[in-house]
Parts: sequence; C-alpha cells; structure tokens
Amino acid sequence: MSGFKIIEYKNQYKLSIKIMKLAFIGIGNVGFAIADNLQKKGHEIIVANNDPTSETVKKALAQNPNFSVNTIQEAVNQAELIFLATPFNANEEILKDLKFGGKILIDCTNPVGAGISHGLKSEVSGSEKVQEYAPDAKVVKAFTIYGFENFIDSSYPSYNVKPLMMIAGNDAEAKSIVTIMSTDMGFETLDTGNLDQALHLEHMTLLWVKMVRRDGHHPNFVWAKLER
Repeated sequence: MSGFKIIEYKNQYKLSIKIMKLAFIGIGNVGFAIADNLQKKGHEIIVANNDPTSETVKKALAQNPNFSVNTIQEAVNQAELIFLATPFNANEEILKDLKFGGKILIDCTNPVGAGISHGLKSEVSGSEKVQEYAPDAKVVKAFTIYGFENFIDSSYPSYNVKPLMMIAGNDAEAKSIVTIMSTDMGFETLDTGNLDQALHLEHMTLLWVKMVRRDGHHPNFVWAKLER
C-alpha cells in the first residue's frame, strides 16, 4: 500500500500523511488499540507473531479482519515502521535475534515491577534496554504515558488543545516520522529529547496507571501542552 492523505492540524494548516505499512510485535490491549486506530486511518497493519493461531492473534483478527499476519522477522522486513507492544519482560527474548536494518522501532512498552513500581528500579529506561536488545534499530519511545483507552480514541472535542504525546529517541529523523504517526492519531507531539528521557516518560505512565488501575480514577484524561 502506498499513497498520501491530507489531515488538518490544529485548525491551522494541513499535513500530507504517507500511508504506511506498519508491523505490530504484540497485539494485546495497547497494540490492538494503536493498530486499529491507524488501520482505520488507512495504514496497512501486519500482526507480527510466529504463532498465527495464538489467542491474541485470533482475537485481534476477529476484531479487525483487515489485519494481516506474518512471522515476526518477515513482518519486520515488510514494514516501514515497527511497533513494540509486548509485556516488557518478553522484549529481550523477542528482539535478540531480529534484524531491523536501521528501521524505526517504536517502543510502546513499560517495565513495571511489584506494586506498580519501575521494573528496572529507575536506574535505566526500558527503552534504552530495548535499544540494547535491538542495536540495529532506531528506537523511539512513544505511545505510552496513557492506557490503551486513549489510543482507541484520543479525541477531546470540548477543548481547543489536542492531547499530548511525548516521545524520546536519539535519531531526529526517526522522531519526525513517529510524530507524523502521532499526529495522524490526533495527538500533539512533544519531543522530550534523547532516549534516556524515556525513563521519565515511563514514570508518567506509572502515574497514570496508579491513578486509574489502582486508585479508581476514570481513564478518560490526558496531558496537554500549554506554551506561552
């Protein structure tokens, strides 16, 4: 699939968005919410799984039969962007033998430990570990800081500001492409800096998760950027 579509940005100007082929390693709540949103925007989705009969794959295809399925490495080979949306503890085993060839790997995972703590004791970000596991990928932290509910639907039509998506990564061009995907999903994107900033984004995710999953706050809230 190829081509472009035009979307309006902040009621000010329009962006030309390339229709892209996207692979998803992990298609649970977060992965499916992002993939389904982007498929409905016109992007082609490949579910990357070495077991096409797994329950998560079958559930995803039942919910959106427009997805295709391929082995993880073949999906990586075919895709223009790869999303990682697995449980963090599975990342090393999944990534260690994959070849990315310099492609962008969007890290949507979070290391979560006991009591909704940081699973790496806040000594290093999960994204830096992902970069270590996939040294030939351009890793960008994105599509965290919220639960899956805000990836299903990011719209807050009563406000004149867009919900904010914060990203981090070491490669400026990779971040610019991830920003296009984020814009397509309805977010304003803030580049927070290099990949070590992902540690702070992971703490923002933990804050959101503790508020919602532990303490009963409703999930329909986001961060926004106000700049003077």
